[in-house]
Amino acid sequence: MTSIAPWLSVKNATEALAYYRAAFGAIELERLEDESGHVVVAQLSIEGADFWIQTDPASSPDVLDGRSVRMILTVEDPDAVFARAVAAGATEVEPIYEDHGWRIGRVADPSGHHWEIGRRLAT
Repeated sequence: MTSIAPWLSVKNATEALAYYRAAFGAIELERLEDESGHVVVAQLSIEGADFWIQTDPASSPDVLDGRSVRMILTVEDPDAVFARAVAAGATEVEPIYEDHGWRIGRVADPSGHHWEIGRRLAT
């Protein structure tokens, strides 16, 4: 089976993991910790959509002038997930709107990665 899973570099994977749980209901599939119990690498899933995070301060968006992977999270209720993400600590980049057959908005998570949160509109 072929698949692509995004791998996000973050300054602190322990904090990023807590955010992704709170914002998107992510569950852990795998975790690697250092000797002090901090998350180094984790594989997460949001309703079956898998991705990875890794503590990598040298290549996280906050030190690379904000350059980031932009994630697209398709959900049934983008308004609720968007609000949950902001409540968990995201910064609103683009409010929820409808255009090009989508209801969608964008947030920047605390690590600086941008997440488009939306769903296709019925045609």
